Amino acid sequence: MQINVGCGRTPTNGWRNFDNSPSLLLSRIPVIATGLWQMGVLQREQYEFIQFARVNKIIYGDAIKGLPLRSGSVDAFYSSHLFHLLESSQVARFLNEALRVLRPGGMIRIAVPDIQKLVAKYFESGDADTLVAGMRLSTPRPRSLSQYLRRHLRRVRSYQWMYDGASLSGLLRAHGFVNAFEAPCGHSRIPAPGELDLCERASESVYVEAEKPQ
Repeated sequence: MQINVGCGRTPTNGWRNFDNSPSLLLSRIPVIATGLWQMGVLQREQYEFIQFARVNKIIYGDAIKGLPLRSGSVDAFYSSHLFHLLESSQVARFLNEALRVLRPGGMIRIAVPDIQKLVAKYFESGDADTLVAGMRLSTPRPRSLSQYLRRHLRRVRSYQWMYDGASLSGLLRAHGFVNAFEAPCGHSRIPAPGELDLCERASESVYVEAEKPQ
């Protein structure tokens, strides 16, 4: 089994796709989702994601709280642009859950925004505002109930940390993975990755892979 955790709008065909957006819970109750859309609580993109999730069979699952999978049942664990949103207390739980569900020798692949690329662009342009905006250190506070509900349903979160290939590789090793390395765009040690996008958001991303010890 191969899983994509936190897939959002980019599920991988042929893999099992998980996301912890509250919109997935609403996708199980179409009448409520439609009512919230008609009341103006849901924005169009949120309502469309609810329909998208139903059609693409995205499964509700939270790697922090525990995925609905047996231990050692997963061959490959992929997560794109989620890991940097985790608070420091959540990082260990996420990686421990990945270790739990992976079989011995199973692969993890994580894609995150690359701070090295951001800094390189800053040195090239000298534009500090673009650098800080790219790090997404904060998000506007909701000022009404409808804004609060929209933000919660969209799971809009600021970055909690940023990584480059070396720091993310070191973090994976520190939490029990082995053979961690930065994977070039388009390359993977995952056997038969199928339709997995190996260059997802390439202009801003770094990809790191590692193995669960045998």
